[in-house]
Amino acid sequence: MTTDLHCDVAVAGGGNAGLCAALTAREAGASVIVFESAPRDFRGGNSRHTRNLRCLGPEYPEEEYFSDLMRVTAGRTDERLARITIQQSQEASGWMRRHGVRFQPSLSGTLHLERTNAFFLGGGKALLNAHYAEAQRRGIRILYDAEVIALDGPGGAVRVRGGEEIRFRAQALVAASGGFEANLEWLKETWGPAAENFLIRGTPYNKGTVLRMLLDAGAEPVGDPTQCHAVAIDGRAPKFDGGIVTRLDCVPLGIVVNREGRRFYDEGEDLWPKRYAIWGRLVAQQPGQIAWSIIDSKARGRFMPSVFPPVQAESVAQLAAKLELPVDAVEETVRAFNRAVVEGRFDPTELDDCRTEGLAPAKSHWAQRIDRPPFFAYPLRPGITFTYLGVRVDERAAVRGMQRIFAAGEIMAGNILGQGYLAGIGMTIGSVFGRIAGKEAARAAGH
Repeated sequence: MTTDLHCDVAVAGGGNAGLCAALTAREAGASVIVFESAPRDFRGGNSRHTRNLRCLGPEYPEEEYFSDLMRVTAGRTDERLARITIQQSQEASGWMRRHGVRFQPSLSGTLHLERTNAFFLGGGKALLNAHYAEAQRRGIRILYDAEVIALDGPGGAVRVRGGEEIRFRAQALVAASGGFEANLEWLKETWGPAAENFLIRGTPYNKGTVLRMLLDAGAEPVGDPTQCHAVAIDGRAPKFDGGIVTRLDCVPLGIVVNREGRRFYDEGEDLWPKRYAIWGRLVAQQPGQIAWSIIDSKARGRFMPSVFPPVQAESVAQLAAKLELPVDAVEETVRAFNRAVVEGRFDPTELDDCRTEGLAPAKSHWAQRIDRPPFFAYPLRPGITFTYLGVRVDERAAVRGMQRIFAAGEIMAGNILGQGYLAGIGMTIGSVFGRIAGKEAARAAGH
């Protein structure tokens, strides 16, 4: 049996961006249905794993925020949309508070985000619980296990658990269904066989189905399919859904070697909030898509602990042997690094003057000799959070080339993130453009 559903605004995706859109559209007077492809217990996409969003504040003005974004993206951003995201970020966090989301003081650790980011009390799961409770109070209909499988303008069809197909008719559609990072076949189209070694730190439900349908229907694409939010995570993490606890923050405090025992990039290039999300791509480019972060006892306790314990040994040679790395190569890499260290005033909270000299690649900051046993190592794998290929939108969140279809969140983040990442900005993009998309979709539906 096939059932028809009718609404003013349909929202594909039940994460933060989708719920911000749904709530905003409902507040404007529109009837709203949300299609969430995951079961109820796993609702919310990658928002389940988040902790914070980056927002303006008295100590973090617009020009500094924009400068940070320009630096990490190397200028690959739509300035108009970036400015909208930044300017409305503080308002978005206030809107969240009014809708039941609670915040807490920032966490301590390597990221040092107390000046720039607002942290959710209880993390992303609590954020989503607040969104969904508000949606229920306002009469928004939520369908779980409901994957959009066809689009016909702002309408189409969804498949629900059990295989039933349901047609839906809407006056406007908000696409907030994420990227394609959990679609390994699509990843392999870009990365080749190396993608088999990637770990997907977020939801397994972001298959890119809606994105593909929009692109096939004539939506204007934006973003490089090779660009993504890719973090170096613990290589022992599960294939999917390992979440934020699998990220490793020790990289700037030691050295990183590949399976040949060689360093391949500057571990101290910049403060960790501006550089942690490049390391997944860097590791992906190494043999076997694996690397190891090596530290000594001086670094212990200076970063957020991992969910998995480190490999430990009393000498560098013993450590390399335990890691099944070429012992001579690792020992020589450590010796060369130690010889090149220029001592200074070590300060992990700022760009200090501890660096190397005459070493390639250099380590620009936080360079300390690896000489105090015991020694520790963590395996690193590329942990893909979300992809940047998406649909191009205007300042109204309207999808270019489509009628009455709007987009918010990861599916359009490539407009702002041409490359690189700033901690928390993904949630900001979703919150700001979710609200814009909901408002404009309701307007397109006559409200």
